[in-house]
Amino acid sequence: MVYSSNTENAQPITRKKTRVPDLLALKGKRKISSITCYDSTFARLLEKSKVDFVLVGDSLGHVIQGLHSTIPVTVNDIAYHTQCVARALHTPLLVSDMPFASAGFDDVTAYKNCEILLRAGAEAVKIEGASDAICRQIVQLTQHGIPVMGHIGLTPQSVHALGGYKIQGKTQAAEQRLLDEARKLQDAGCFAIVLELVTPSVAKLISDDLKIPTIGIGAGVNCDGQILVLQDMLGMNLDFKPKFLKHFANLENIIVDALNTYCDEIEKEVFPE
Repeated sequence: MVYSSNTENAQPITRKKTRVPDLLALKGKRKISSITCYDSTFARLLEKSKVDFVLVGDSLGHVIQGLHSTIPVTVNDIAYHTQCVARALHTPLLVSDMPFASAGFDDVTAYKNCEILLRAGAEAVKIEGASDAICRQIVQLTQHGIPVMGHIGLTPQSVHALGGYKIQGKTQAAEQRLLDEARKLQDAGCFAIVLELVTPSVAKLISDDLKIPTIGIGAGVNCDGQILVLQDMLGMNLDFKPKFLKHFANLENIIVDALNTYCDEIEKEVFPE
């Protein structure tokens, strides 16, 4: 259910549930919109929007838990927030992150972790990386009916190995490596791939080469879709503004002003009336 923005009093517009085949069918037809979400309150609002899919990302480590990296985030953390989102989100496809060390090692453990997330309400999982072990597990997962979204470029779970949050694909060798990784993930059965902080030229090369959609974050306009962290694009932390981020609202000041007005009215005995 989405709401029209063309009238003063928005009226609900019915649209069908977005599923994996629907995202695949959008490639080459129109751009895909996606956003992260971690709670039921925001999920209720996203349900009224035109967003195609929602990601319960391990970025909750930064946004919700106040951590300095995503590495401490656990499968149970993702599952809890997936449950919260799933209770209010019904139309967009719901994807959940497989956090650090939850895939790529033991096959049974990877499957069990996916099971936990799908039982929590996820309709697909996102796995970072494109190693041979990861790709082999993606083959197994997709063969067992678990839709998988890939993620290459800057992979935050490998931030220590990458030497920090740096743009990927600047050299010809790095460009070829990313293209090869994208092809491996497509061949393994991924239905889409997130391209994070790769150069726009590499993002275009990969997007043009693949049959599945690419979802960019800090990767330029030539991807098949875009994703941002919800709290970031809403301007809830105005101190955080990397070059690729656009603040579509200024909620930090709005919320602080509302809180201060609330405090003032309590002090002046204006509230409650």
